[in-house]
Amino acid sequence: MEETISLKEIFEVLKKRIWMIISLAVGAAALSALITFFVLTPSYEASSQFIVNQSQDQSQNAAYDINDIRTNVELINTYNVIIKSPRILTEVSDELGLNMTAGQLANKIQVGNEQESQVVNVTATDTNPQRAVDIANTVVNVFKGEVPQLMNGVDNINILTEAELGPDPAPVSPNTALNIAIALVVGTMIGVGLAFLLEYLDNTIKQEEDIEETLGLPVLGVVSTISEKDLPNKSPARGRAKVSEIRGESVGT
Repeated sequence: MEETISLKEIFEVLKKRIWMIISLAVGAAALSALITFFVLTPSYEASSQFIVNQSQDQSQNAAYDINDIRTNVELINTYNVIIKSPRILTEVSDELGLNMTAGQLANKIQVGNEQESQVVNVTATDTNPQRAVDIANTVVNVFKGEVPQLMNGVDNINILTEAELGPDPAPVSPNTALNIAIALVVGTMIGVGLAFLLEYLDNTIKQEEDIEETLGLPVLGVVSTISEKDLPNKSPARGRAKVSEIRGESVGT
């Protein structure tokens, strides 16, 4: 026989365990905030932009057409590989005096172009904001000096924007608000799941209906629980007075 559960029963379970659910959600959010502020190390980003054209002599002799621009855009992928190659990054690490291999430095760099344009963005990420700026600018400068030797006809590299350190750099990660929101949702889901699990494991009999459902027997009678407030309201002094009167009558008799 399949057991069904109604929406009313679901709301009753949630209402019954509401404080446990809220406690888990708030606890998860607080734990996430503590980890974000005191455990995770913030990371900073710095970006530099440059544009790569064909040979400068060639550009002076002939005007560009759409095919030249398309060719330059298609070469962006090649530039991305060159920028993150050991040929470039090893020199960057040596120039900045970084105790990093080319592979470790490559994990800190992202290269891409703006909406299929000839503008290339080099973004460096590091726990030190000044070092992120130095890495981004040095990568572009080293690439500018090395790429003419690696690719014939590419000797016209113009830096559009250099990375700069702002007065109050803001970390890009961790995202405190996002982490707390995720922890709040996860804590709520765990609380709801735990509430239904506890309700499922709870096989104690609390109501008359539980006896009928569990044993399949009808309820013939109920012994009510009487609390002190349900008793007749009689003061202790009055009760003692009545007892004295009764005793006095007994003695007189």
